[in-house]
Amino acid sequence: MIFMPDSLNEPLHFTKNWQQQLAEAFNNIEDLCHYLQLPLEDLPTSISATKNFSLKVPVSFAASIQKGNPNDPLLRQVLPVKDELSIYPRFNDDPVGDLASAAQVGVLHKYHGRVLLINTGSCAINCRYCFRRNFPYSDSQLSKQYEDAGIQYLNEHTEISEVILSGGDPLLLNDERLKSLVQKLNAIKHLKRIRIHTRLPIVLPARITENLITTLTGSTQQVVIVVHCNHANEINARVKNALALLRNGGISLFNQSVLLKGVNDQLNTLCDLSETLFAQGVTPYYLHLLDKATGTGHFEVSEPIAIELIKQLQLTLPGYLVPKLVKEQAGALSKQTIL
Repeated sequence: MIFMPDSLNEPLHFTKNWQQQLAEAFNNIEDLCHYLQLPLEDLPTSISATKNFSLKVPVSFAASIQKGNPNDPLLRQVLPVKDELSIYPRFNDDPVGDLASAAQVGVLHKYHGRVLLINTGSCAINCRYCFRRNFPYSDSQLSKQYEDAGIQYLNEHTEISEVILSGGDPLLLNDERLKSLVQKLNAIKHLKRIRIHTRLPIVLPARITENLITTLTGSTQQVVIVVHCNHANEINARVKNALALLRNGGISLFNQSVLLKGVNDQLNTLCDLSETLFAQGVTPYYLHLLDKATGTGHFEVSEPIAIELIKQLQLTLPGYLVPKLVKEQAGALSKQTIL
């Protein structure tokens, strides 16, 4: 651990560039709990769970967790706990059928007209409910050696109009690599959009720099960013600034959330999330049922409860603030809209 933040040096941390902030992320339970003023003996933490899926929490995200609160909804998303070691029926290592949809290394072709590129296996934060927490990234990401083959695949399939950059988190690519990829995609005439799925504006907002905005707005294809935010408390002042930079660059912003037990499975929480997102120019787009990945069963909210929550949202909020309730099913030709 390079950096132990406290009330005196946190501001100094946030003056550093995004790579330095990423390097100083919490990577063990003891340091994180010390920072959050939480006694380890009072928490159901599990070092064994970190052997299956490591802990990684940027200081920017940890700073939004309420100190001394073991039930904080942001803490629940990142703290490794004993429940991750429990076996749940129908949960597996590839819950959405990614491996079966791989057209070639790093290229997933599930749906008509869209292709997803696994650009990196790295994230800035390790969310404990991650559906790709068991994904074999070492064999399945679009590293530099496979990038040209991926571009050739896109050139050959003229029915593809949209490319989705995913991972891991594609915004962990450095500016030079990302600019090169955008330029290669811009040369494919039948592509209309580049969609980027990222959690970085929420968990590592320092990544949203003027140089990044220049790279994205320099694309000749429309750029759409889908951020991933599950709770209104994730949107602090630094996040608001990052979202404003993207919005002012003319980039369309949407949000997808995962419905998580103990995090956002209450009506008022979902209302606050939609209102807070929209106030920052982000359209609430999807609310996902949990993908049944090994180690995540304790987060599951049943489909009947999810349906009831969306019905209550529809009675409470204007329609444009109500996300679609969806689930992903391995082998299906599109996401399954539930409500």
